[in-house]
Amino acid sequence: MNEQGRLQVAAVIGTSNRRLELYRRTYPLRTLGMGLAVLPALVLLGERQAGWIAWAFTLFCGFIWPHLAWLHARFRRDPHQAELTNFMIDSAMAGSLAALMHFNLLPTVVLATVATADKINSGVRGLWSRALAGMLASALATAWITGFRVDVVTGMPALLACLPLLIIHTLTVSASSYRLIRKVQAQNLRLDEISRHDTLTGLQTRRHWQEQARALLADNARNGMPASLLLLDVDLFKSINDDHGHAIGDDVLRGIADAIRHAIPAGSHAGRLGGDEFAVAVPLPLSETHVLAEHIRNRVQALNHDIPGVRCSVSIGLAEPSSPDIDLRGWMEDADRALYRAKAAGRNLAHAAEQPVEFVEP
Repeated sequence: MNEQGRLQVAAVIGTSNRRLELYRRTYPLRTLGMGLAVLPALVLLGERQAGWIAWAFTLFCGFIWPHLAWLHARFRRDPHQAELTNFMIDSAMAGSLAALMHFNLLPTVVLATVATADKINSGVRGLWSRALAGMLASALATAWITGFRVDVVTGMPALLACLPLLIIHTLTVSASSYRLIRKVQAQNLRLDEISRHDTLTGLQTRRHWQEQARALLADNARNGMPASLLLLDVDLFKSINDDHGHAIGDDVLRGIADAIRHAIPAGSHAGRLGGDEFAVAVPLPLSETHVLAEHIRNRVQALNHDIPGVRCSVSIGLAEPSSPDIDLRGWMEDADRALYRAKAAGRNLAHAAEQPVEFVEP
């Protein structure tokens, strides 16, 4: 699977996990929030000597519904969709409680604000607006049933009962959001790492290597900074896979990547173009790149001792930028022609775009 495919799979898995985790993440916050939200309602019901139905409904909302909501989502085929329904019920209950409190100003505002903030915190697009409409409809329906009474003045007991919801719930939600943000940041860093480095060899991915090679090429055109390109191809790699299996083939690719990584100087960029093809952009003139190519070739040959029964070697094509206005594609085409010459000459050789590099067998 290529890097783009891995990123797509990671994104799909991440989305699926977030959908499954929503009801689990919401459960403790709902339990805490609903339990604290009914405190001012209970104070006001006591002041007004409300009937048992209002008391029972309020206690149900605060201390029974959060657990029923968890069960509702836990045992549904689609827990995410069930949790969205739970969110709507949360808001409907908040609207009913506001009506039972006779729309007492501070408790009603706090309850509506916290309920709406919870929907925003869920990350589900448009949920807060739908839930707010449901809250308003529930408040009006409950007010119609109970006689539509309004008493906006908030006394000290109700005000004090609002403080736990304002302080404890707000800080808890903030801490939960912080942990979620840190988790997402860590996942983003991992995805960025995957997008930059090939998972098999640890070298740069094709796209990231191209970005770095273009930057080196631009420095060469702008200020004459030395730059050379090496294209490496594993000789008869298909036969290695066919004779020894793909696991050994992967070992060979990792070994070649290590040989490249330990041979190149600082400021170089080594990448895997795909399959058994590698590319290295180095800040060296072609004469010094000849020595580097020999060093890499010898290191690769040494792998024959590390992986018994396997004979592996690489052919290498080298090229300097042929003109200040050459682009990466042209530079790679020059090196690719040199690579073709190295293979045509018998493999396990390095050729430059201008002349072959003569190596003495060790």
